[in-house]
Amino acid sequence: MTSITLKADPASPAGTPTDGQTAPAPTPVTATQNDPAQLPAGLSATTLILGGARSGKSRHAEALITALPAPWVYLATGRAFDTEMQDRIAHHRAGRAEGWQTVEEPFAVADVLRAHTDRPVLLDCLTLWLTNLLLEERSIPDATHALITALAERRAPTVLVGNEVGLGIVPEHKLARQFRDEAGLLHQRLAEKVGKVLFIAAGLPLVLKDTPPA
Repeated sequence: MTSITLKADPASPAGTPTDGQTAPAPTPVTATQNDPAQLPAGLSATTLILGGARSGKSRHAEALITALPAPWVYLATGRAFDTEMQDRIAHHRAGRAEGWQTVEEPFAVADVLRAHTDRPVLLDCLTLWLTNLLLEERSIPDATHALITALAERRAPTVLVGNEVGLGIVPEHKLARQFRDEAGLLHQRLAEKVGKVLFIAAGLPLVLKDTPPA
């Protein structure tokens, strides 16, 4: 079995704040159009970021994307089922720097990735996307295949964020156990395909996989 050495991510911005601190808004780099020839492409330029709740994974993902020329696409998969979720979504929107184009899509993430193939995209998050698929009883294998296919066709970098939910106790309810299992399988499939995988703990990025672009 090949061993994995955990190390700090060299791409992590210096002075990244921990939860509870205010992150300075990144200054967008204006570009009229990203040059696809100057950007890595497809699955090799896709980064999967995993971590627990309030681990700092979304903040790190945003920092990776905003290091590239704007505009950037924020592919949000959450749905506001109650007032708390409405407040959370509004808070996230308000905290995004100038240069972000927000696209809210709970299901057809592959279509959005193709529609913005030349722009850096942050998909946040896989966990809510999977929840949407489960609640609507949609085919998760088909949706996962469509996602991976769309990622391979892209001409600009992509960052995917997902919650690691398999490190705790076994869930009590059948649906929760199914969600835990499906999330683990989804992360495994993506980790196998993409070029880089990070795990965020207490705001610190650890490299699980880093395959140089061919």
